[in-house]
Order: sequence, then C-alpha cells, then structure tokens
Amino acid sequence: MTTAVAPTTAALTAEDRCDRCGAQAYLRVELQSGGELLFCAHHAREHGDKLREIAVSFHDETHKLANR
Repeated sequence: MTTAVAPTTAALTAEDRCDRCGAQAYLRVELQSGGELLFCAHHAREHGDKLREIAVSFHDETHKLANR
C-alpha cells in the first residue's frame, strides 16, 4: 500500500524572480487556474489584497527582509 503525501511549498530562493520587475521574489501565489506568480516584496504589498482573492495558495516570505 502506498500513501500519498500532499506536496509542500518549497522555500523561495535567490533564483526565484518577481514576474513584474525581476527582483528577488518573496511571495509565491498559486492560482485557481493552475498557474503560479512570483512577486518581490514591493509588488506583493501593491497587489496582495487582489492576489489573496484569486489564490489557491499564498506563500509569503517577506518576513525574511526584516532580518537584514
């Protein structure tokens, strides 16, 4: 018998870039349509409310910026 495990959202890395401006991404949004969007902290704040309305999953790592 095999047990399936739900996938977990991997941490964002320096390789992940904002879809708006190309800066390092700190937010990953999975959409109901199956797509994925990445945003820097600036664009995450700018579009966050609307993104939450259409997101299936919202992975926010902007807290990492407070430690810099």
